[in-house]
Amino acid sequence: MFSYIAPGAKQYRANLHSHTNLSDGTLTPEQMVQAYQEKGYSILAITDHEAPYDHTALSTDDFLMLTGYEAYIRPSPTCEFDLFKPEIHLNLLAKDPHNTAIIGWDPNFCKYMPLEVAEHQREHKGDLGPRKYSREYIQRFIDTARASGYLVTYNHPCWSMEAEEDTLSYDGCFSLEVFNTGSEKISGYECNMALYDKFLRKGKFLYVHGADDNHNKAPFGDLMCDSFGSWTQILAEELTYPAVIRALEEGRFYATTGPEITELTFDGSHVRIGCSPAQRIVVHGSPKMGKSFYNPDGSPITHAELDLPPIGEYVYFSVYTADGKAAHTRAFRRAEFAE
Repeated sequence: MFSYIAPGAKQYRANLHSHTNLSDGTLTPEQMVQAYQEKGYSILAITDHEAPYDHTALSTDDFLMLTGYEAYIRPSPTCEFDLFKPEIHLNLLAKDPHNTAIIGWDPNFCKYMPLEVAEHQREHKGDLGPRKYSREYIQRFIDTARASGYLVTYNHPCWSMEAEEDTLSYDGCFSLEVFNTGSEKISGYECNMALYDKFLRKGKFLYVHGADDNHNKAPFGDLMCDSFGSWTQILAEELTYPAVIRALEEGRFYATTGPEITELTFDGSHVRIGCSPAQRIVVHGSPKMGKSFYNPDGSPITHAELDLPPIGEYVYFSVYTADGKAAHTRAFRRAEFAE
């Protein structure tokens, strides 16, 4: 028996990607904490651009701050933004809450953190000098970040406009951001599960998460507000920094824009999945192999059971509601649950 989500298991709602007025956001860190606490979140990572700060002093017994920052690499060596060229953004989440090292230090990319702080009050790791938008440089950047104590996420692949062959070439990102509220508000699309399946078919079994990437240029309640739209449900044993990092490393979380997955249990190839009221539950073995569970009369469904077919290398699960919201799990390799 393999219980990924046991019935009644504690789940912590997390936003793993956000920006404050310490970079290009509007709210202060304190205002962000208050807003997310009031919305029922338990975990927040403030990931300001090229600006690693330790915000753990804002943690409380029922609200945990994760340390990290968002790094980016562009074709322009002076970090010029181009609406029509690709770039890559990576969130670096620190396994040690006090780790604020800067990877690939280049003052051209330090547009928000005071230069004196970034240059003299932060440890620098990896290549120094101009960043290079190349597979080799980006892979080295990811490798250095991991060796320096960071978990690396690949952010908003649709918005980033990278060539798919480049995106699929990178190794070492622990999770793919399949939902991004900010990008969704810009373009109307940033669900990346089709891309995720391509990673799986290449044998790259990273995880999936959702995040806001909020800057709060529009006020709360506004149609274009980029807060509270997508998040990650983390299945940590307790709300402590080590326990949450351990859950992230082990892939004990899922991405959602609304539905909650309340059970996911494997008994050999027999699977039981439970969820908050939804329109359908889908089991994926590939884009061509999916099975939907639903009620023909359209009434809500809250659970499904099935025996997985003895084919395919992996399986993952989705829950969809009638209003278009969704939750997605990571993929499970057959060796994880087969008898």
